[in-house]
Amino acid sequence: MSKKLENLLQTYQSLQLENVIDYEKFCMISIVWHSTKIEGCTLTETETKVLLEQNITAGGKPLTDHLMVKDHFEAFLFIKQAALAKREFSTKFIQEVNACVMKQTGAIHNTALGNFDSSKGELRLLQVYVDKKYFPSYQKVPQLLKEFCEAVNQRLKKVKGNEITNLAADVHYNFINIHPFVDGNGRTARLLMNYILLYHHQPLLKIFTEDRVAYIDALNETEEKSDLAIFRRFISEQYCKFLQLEIDKHQQLNKGFMMMF
Repeated sequence: MSKKLENLLQTYQSLQLENVIDYEKFCMISIVWHSTKIEGCTLTETETKVLLEQNITAGGKPLTDHLMVKDHFEAFLFIKQAALAKREFSTKFIQEVNACVMKQTGAIHNTALGNFDSSKGELRLLQVYVDKKYFPSYQKVPQLLKEFCEAVNQRLKKVKGNEITNLAADVHYNFINIHPFVDGNGRTARLLMNYILLYHHQPLLKIFTEDRVAYIDALNETEEKSDLAIFRRFISEQYCKFLQLEIDKHQQLNKGFMMMF
């Protein structure tokens, strides 16, 4: 898979799609749609594009879904600028990313241990679980995030070639299993994954909404078998799928337009 990914990356980069007007913006919008769709957003890809480009809402769709999309896109712009500034990982940086993600859909949560505001990227003060899985106790989250950031920063500037994609996968997997926030962890994980790629001037990576079950299965199997190669392989496959689709679209464009009546 690594050789296939390497070849696709070379082909993709040779197309110089970054020089195509608004290509990166359209790419980001598509990634935002897939990422929010995975979390249950009801907007279609076209509705997402119209919302972000023209600020026109989709009739009859929940307001929260529109706000989720708008915030996710702004969070993408935030990590893009952070990558240009070569910011290292820190708890503060991660909280800033999550605050962007949750800006308009977060809320103040009242617990026996105090209040926290999820719209400001504040760490959770309660236990969270998904299906049958419990995530680490809120008491362990600050130290786990500290250790996570230290581990990432040790590799961030040094990785090359396929190791960049592996680091992106590792960041996603480990962050999602810390689950430091009450909401927006999946979106934040996918943004941090793409931050690694942006930092190293690599093409963005999309996890396709139609592969959501395989995505969750890969996360679960990786944990069950304590084998990062499983999730790395899934991310590599998604990357190959995305790059191949973009290459195919470019080749189709070069065939030219044929008028039909």
